Amino acid sequence: MRAFLLSVSSLAVLAACSQPGSDEAVISNDTVSNTVAETDAGTQSEAVTSEAPESERLYAFFQEQFDRELAFSPITQTQLGLLDDLEAYGQIDDPSREAFDAATQRARDDLEHLRTNFDYETLDEAAQISYRFFEFTLENQIEQAEFWDHGYIFTQFFGPHSGIPSVLIGYHRVENVDHAQAYISRLNALGGFLRILTTEADNRAQNGVLPPRFAYPVVIATARGMITGAPFDDSGSDSPLWADLQTKVAGLEIDEADATALLDAGRAALVESVGPAYEYLITTMERHEAMADDRDGVWKLPRGEAYYASQLANFTTRDDMTAQQIHDIGLAEVARIHDEMRQIMDTVGFEGSLQDFFVHLRTSDEFYYPDDEAGRQRYLNEATAMIDRVTESLPEYFGRLPQAQLEVRAVEDYRIETATGAFYEPGPLDGSAPGAYYVNLSSMRELPVYQMESLAYHEGNPGHHMQVAISQELDGVPMFQRTTWFSAYGEGWALYSENLGKDMGFFEDPYQDFGRLGYEVFRAARLVVDTGIHSLEWSEQDAVDYMTENTPMTDGDIANEVRRYIVWPGQAVSYKIGMLTIQDLRQRTMDALGDDFDWGEFHDVVLGNGSVPLSLLSDMVDAYIAEKQAE
Repeated sequence: MRAFLLSVSSLAVLAACSQPGSDEAVISNDTVSNTVAETDAGTQSEAVTSEAPESERLYAFFQEQFDRELAFSPITQTQLGLLDDLEAYGQIDDPSREAFDAATQRARDDLEHLRTNFDYETLDEAAQISYRFFEFTLENQIEQAEFWDHGYIFTQFFGPHSGIPSVLIGYHRVENVDHAQAYISRLNALGGFLRILTTEADNRAQNGVLPPRFAYPVVIATARGMITGAPFDDSGSDSPLWADLQTKVAGLEIDEADATALLDAGRAALVESVGPAYEYLITTMERHEAMADDRDGVWKLPRGEAYYASQLANFTTRDDMTAQQIHDIGLAEVARIHDEMRQIMDTVGFEGSLQDFFVHLRTSDEFYYPDDEAGRQRYLNEATAMIDRVTESLPEYFGRLPQAQLEVRAVEDYRIETATGAFYEPGPLDGSAPGAYYVNLSSMRELPVYQMESLAYHEGNPGHHMQVAISQELDGVPMFQRTTWFSAYGEGWALYSENLGKDMGFFEDPYQDFGRLGYEVFRAARLVVDTGIHSLEWSEQDAVDYMTENTPMTDGDIANEVRRYIVWPGQAVSYKIGMLTIQDLRQRTMDALGDDFDWGEFHDVVLGNGSVPLSLLSDMVDAYIAEKQAE
């Protein structure tokens, strides 16, 4: 999932400085505004006295903390569609170490306040869930802060050099002159923002924290692309931000003189602020490229082993799984899925080994649409039709359904080089725009038709769109709970949703069913490869060879994915660990309730409290089972 939520106190400082996701559509938190206050009417602290029930007092504290932290992230406010604070709308988050340290200290203070000022035992059930959710979020933030200087800031897969432009182009709405001026203000701020992060990347490089050499040509090319075209040169095309500003200003109903003044100011900001900052970034990355080597795992970093252990705990929301345990689970799951794959090979009458079938799927034209506009449009149309069909069946398996609409879109040209094959971006919190399932159509040979159904369920319904939209639309829970994201839960749910499509009666085509297994074995192989790279000191080629032998993914997809795992340690294991956890919880519920098992009720428990840590989700399901058995 390209859209992922940061925890409430992490904000965009973590996104820019230590967490991959600056080029993702980050949902995190919104601002102190009337919009936020109105969404959770009755939870404001000023409306609650010290004599209020404990749960009310707790929610008031959550709201105070949420509003306070959101005020530090103007970018987050924009991503959630909150435009009321015009001053914030023209700002970018503070990416400095000082700001990060201050946020970490606030998290420590909040955790102490939570534990010393509220009696957990007197809270109602919903408030106890919120308490534990919040407690885990703060603990995790504090633990991750210990490795602030170990994350890669600029990589071929993510970074603020593409992240902030993505926010400006995709999320900064220009509905009036003030909004246009705020856009220009952000262009002026972007130069300083990038310089701070480029300098920080240089500091880390001096301490041996550099991504492998392969990352730099893409970073440099992406940065160069941001300042190629007008107003930076006379190539005859427009640079991405200049094209976007012109389009948005052209949509305003203002006189020509005012429009010209806005564009002149925007041009000056690009030339005087943005351009020099990107040139500085490019020069720095060229120097780092000469310093880098081809060692791939984070074991090479100063505290590499401890850092990787922290990333596994972060991305699984569990602290009871070692790298070797995760590696072994992956090997066992790959073997199991291969057996199911061979059954489908028998069904379609293929003669040869499983690896022969993988080659057949990768190379046969019948599994790919033409690499032209007609082929691209056909893919979009059919993916939309698949989502429409599964959406019609959702009421049979879910009680709670999302209100937000969903669209299937092609990835835009400005970010097509850094985008993965598919990802989901949610709409704003107020539901004023739909969520979007994006498909990277740059090469149709990287989009096998037999994987289309799984991909649609994963990114759309009942996957990311359903989970994120429901979370955003929850009533009666603290705002942090609606907007926080943990990868093990979110990606685990999306992968679970692919398999759920089979339970719902879809995947009738055996090749599409093989595609489902293909994606599942792909995620199982990630457990092997991620731990192999970062713990067992596998090389990039070792990882590519394993993925090629054990998955039907295309060569290009495998190459890109392995490099993604290299620069984003631990994230890739979250999918399968999360899926296995949710499947185990469902089986536990089925075994305990027998004929009383209800699909809708179970899924409502899983989806009804936001992106919870897996340990908390397990306790929530156990509580549901006990309640049902007591009826």
